[in-house]
Amino acid sequence: MKRRSTALAIIGALGTMYLAKKMRAEQAERGAVTEQPFQERKNHSSKDKHIYLIGGGIGMLAAAAYLIRDAHIEGKNIHVIEGRHILGGSNDGTGSNEQGFVVRGGRMLNEETFENLWELFGSIPSLRWPNHSVTEEILNFDNLHPTHSQARLVTKNQEIVDTYTMGFSSEDRLAMSKLLTMPEEKLDGLRINDWFGPAFFETNFWYMWQTTFAFQKWSSLFELRRYMNRMILEFSRINTLEGVTRTPLNQYESLILPLKNYLDEHGVDFTLNMDVVDLSFKPGSKITVTDLILSDGTNVAIGKQDIVMMTNGTMTDCSTEGSWGRPAPKTTEEPRSARLWRNIAAKKSGLGNPEPFFGNESETNWQSFTITCRGNSLLKRMEAFSGNIPGSGALMTLKDSSWLMSTVVAAQPHFGKQAANTTVFWGYGIFTDKIGDYVNKTMRECTGEEILYEWVSQMGWQEDWDEIEKDIINVIPVYMPYIDAQFQPRKMSDRPKVVPANSTNFAMISQFVEIPKDMVFTEEYSIRAARIAVYKLFDVNKRVIPVTPYNRDPKVLAKAMHTMFR
Repeated sequence: MKRRSTALAIIGALGTMYLAKKMRAEQAERGAVTEQPFQERKNHSSKDKHIYLIGGGIGMLAAAAYLIRDAHIEGKNIHVIEGRHILGGSNDGTGSNEQGFVVRGGRMLNEETFENLWELFGSIPSLRWPNHSVTEEILNFDNLHPTHSQARLVTKNQEIVDTYTMGFSSEDRLAMSKLLTMPEEKLDGLRINDWFGPAFFETNFWYMWQTTFAFQKWSSLFELRRYMNRMILEFSRINTLEGVTRTPLNQYESLILPLKNYLDEHGVDFTLNMDVVDLSFKPGSKITVTDLILSDGTNVAIGKQDIVMMTNGTMTDCSTEGSWGRPAPKTTEEPRSARLWRNIAAKKSGLGNPEPFFGNESETNWQSFTITCRGNSLLKRMEAFSGNIPGSGALMTLKDSSWLMSTVVAAQPHFGKQAANTTVFWGYGIFTDKIGDYVNKTMRECTGEEILYEWVSQMGWQEDWDEIEKDIINVIPVYMPYIDAQFQPRKMSDRPKVVPANSTNFAMISQFVEIPKDMVFTEEYSIRAARIAVYKLFDVNKRVIPVTPYNRDPKVLAKAMHTMFR
């Protein structure tokens, strides 16, 4: 069983029941919040401090919560500007029983290593469990739905692989040990396959690691080193994924909606369908934002007391959706978040370099697909094969498939409005440019129907295709050209600091900022960045919870060593 002590201690210290009552009382005092058009809201008094948050992902929403809770900024002075029609960034979950549901991907949480996430959501009231926090709701759900994968890897002959053994050679162990002790500054620009030999990429460990965290052979060696140190606690249980903490519903409904509700109750101002395309800076060596330049051609003047926080890169930028009969189209659109980053990096030093991350789509893409079914017959098939009931198995990877396909079956329902006779699961393929083993197309060229047929055939059920197909409502493929961008090989200087040197009123929050010792592609990274930005720019006399040094815990290291040699 996972260790619960750290998170539960945090919950107890927060006194979430008291906070929930306090927030309801504050809401009653304030009364209803009236929204004004964005152009009118820009005309504020010069004596007020206003904060502009560019982007509506979990990082910026967390920043807004920290501004209210810890910097004591009034919600009406916080302005979130989002280019899409919906908040949440990469935390999504949408659809209907009639047209099918879709999630671009599930963000795995971890109880022991997501220190700031649990603390923050310990102060956000649950929407589904009165007088409890989101943290309490999630950990309670996770206790009732423990993860223990019994079919983590499956061969082309539908055999479940014994993943107790990692499959390392003596050379692999030596290379891994050397990597973990190598100073980070010596790994600039190196790829994983620059360090490990070809045999390493055929081990059970690599198949599990690659599909759990979405690494590629050409991903940054620096990031693998940081992940191994940060997640060494998970190394000994990666074959069962017991360390995965799941939310009751998809992340949009379980995390974004309660966080948005908290911000609404405090009067935070939201503008959707509006891009910030550039920033103007005051001349000189300091980094001082003077104007936001919007996609509608207008400018927002930034007052002397105002603060700007920007999303400098989004891994789900330019995502496209297909359907049962249509592939997800490939887009030629420039990623909006990277374009804004390029614009400002050309004006001021110390703002990083987006080119290593957003310059090679062929290395940074993969594709997900969400299957919506009538009834549960397909899920019952999967349960009989894997031995895992829905919500208990985490990832099942078809290790020999040309697309390297994996599937995830969450506990049902996965959506609040999901009907009782409807079931949903999702999957993804890493190698989208490869021809399928059963469909003579690349994954990127395939419709939802063709992707499902490839997966069904990989499972050995193609003779039952007609029976399976009749229960399918929709299969929605999603192509994500930059989903792995944060793992690209880079220099230490390519990711900017959260609050750059010489900044007077500016910070960046994303998966593309530099936070020592922490690992990207996680909710925790965005939330930690938000907390750093708020605390530093507003001189908050509280600490950001540091990365827990499990890589120095003798018991954890002993278990990791045992795992490496078994």
